[in-house]
Amino acid sequence: MKNRFRLYRRKKGGMFYAHDSETGKQESLGTKDRAEATTLLNARNESFRQPQLNLHIAKAYLAGTDSGVSTRTWQDALNAIIENKEGSTKDRWVRAAKESALDLIRGKVILETQAEQLLACLKAGTVSTNVHLRKLHNFCLAMNWLPWPIIPKRLWPEVRFQPKRAITLEEHQRIIEREKNPERQSFYELCWHLGGSQTDIANLKAEDIDWPNRTIAYNRQKTGSLAMIHFGDEIEAVLRRLPVVGPLFPYLHTVRCGDRATEFKQRCEGLGIKGVSLHSYRYAWAERAKQCGYPERFAQEALGHNSKAVHRAYARKAKVKLPSLESYEKQAMEGQIIQLPPLTAERDRATRLGQTVG
Repeated sequence: MKNRFRLYRRKKGGMFYAHDSETGKQESLGTKDRAEATTLLNARNESFRQPQLNLHIAKAYLAGTDSGVSTRTWQDALNAIIENKEGSTKDRWVRAAKESALDLIRGKVILETQAEQLLACLKAGTVSTNVHLRKLHNFCLAMNWLPWPIIPKRLWPEVRFQPKRAITLEEHQRIIEREKNPERQSFYELCWHLGGSQTDIANLKAEDIDWPNRTIAYNRQKTGSLAMIHFGDEIEAVLRRLPVVGPLFPYLHTVRCGDRATEFKQRCEGLGIKGVSLHSYRYAWAERAKQCGYPERFAQEALGHNSKAVHRAYARKAKVKLPSLESYEKQAMEGQIIQLPPLTAERDRATRLGQTVG
């Protein structure tokens, strides 16, 4: 194995130096005695040689079961993940793989990577880097491309997302009034009334509407779970303006989600609205549902989230008909629905146990 450090002596002063062949740095050994300098140099080479020797021994053992252990890089792992993903998830990984922060380890052999190198990537990157690098690291562990974690799970830097908020009714109305494009205007209105993700709303079809039962049902693009919502008069008025066959939004359903988000951001900036995105419509729907006392189980099904109650109902082939949020909200404002006070910790526990709290 080639030594990393070599000895040389400067003519001026006669001091011996160690030259690092990897970094090119030179460091004084603090002596003019050749024997002492040689001893110090050998000690330095030995300190670097032992870890490398251990790594070569480990590679030799692992090569018996995995021939690519000594050549597989992080870019190879990224390619493997991308090949096994589909749809929007694959698109997200393709974008993540192009992040400049990953250039620090992209060509590095996975087995030779140190924790400091991963931490340097995290420091140079964004929240997305943290999320995807963590998943990439776990993928390599699951594939046995790493014999042990490079960074222990509890020592990974915490993922801190930027604060998110719901769009207000006043902000929504300003956007609708400003929007001149009929298709985009209807799109924003349905986002407000249905609370769906922008991709799900943009991909709605006329066939998803059950007019006799006044329901809209679709499978979520992200999870595949069913979202079903009963609509009222305001939603019907919007739907009547849209195509009766095929996609409800012929142009917007062909646009990339990033472009739809950019268009919405531009409209918000023009109106001086900050801190919202198209996903803020989803937060707004959930907040409206909570404020008017809309049952959580109904809200979960309408938004397409998992609900054990709904799953049990579907297992018995029962049909669950949900009231529209619009009508439920109006009834709550008119005092036709009795609002239940929030449960305290003591009352919540007693309710679960079937007890009475005074």
